[in-house]
Amino acid sequence: MDSMLKRCWGTTNPLYLKYHDEEWGVPVHEDRKLFEFLVLDSFQAGLTWLLILQRRDSFRIAFDNFNPEKISKYTSRDVERLMETPNIVRNQLKIKAAINNAEKFLEVKKELGSFNDYVWGFVNGKTIHNSFATLEDLPAETEASRAMSQDMKKRGFKFVGPTICYAFMQAAGLVNDHLQFCFRYKQIKESKL
Repeated sequence: MDSMLKRCWGTTNPLYLKYHDEEWGVPVHEDRKLFEFLVLDSFQAGLTWLLILQRRDSFRIAFDNFNPEKISKYTSRDVERLMETPNIVRNQLKIKAAINNAEKFLEVKKELGSFNDYVWGFVNGKTIHNSFATLEDLPAETEASRAMSQDMKKRGFKFVGPTICYAFMQAAGLVNDHLQFCFRYKQIKESKL
């Protein structure tokens, strides 16, 4: 990682830097990756994103690489297994929400052809490029994240409040919230993804 580059996050943690430089804000159009971000953002509620990043590999193993078809078939025995799995967030409500959301994800996919089309519909199919100067300028939620949250809740998704939806939108590149001075802001804005 180039320490001379200007970044929006004041961190030196290599894991966080790699995520910032390579993933955060990059438009994602692959359904399974979108599902992974949705699940991880739901687990992050009330915790730090760094904690989730540190445990992401364990989450991938524990949750069958975020395969919604497999997760949607999890039983109470799987919930028990996950509650005993080290190095993930062992919160029963969030685990059950992930299983529920896998079912809802598949319903959306069946209805609309892809989850990608569904979530990107909330931003008219294009990344919203914000132009914030400081981290304090970033909103916790927006009109688009409130609309997404409301629709997802109507469809039966759990742990999808407007703040979680906005974090998901940031992670999956539906919005580019890199700060104006950050080297990634312009790269993402000018990319053809």
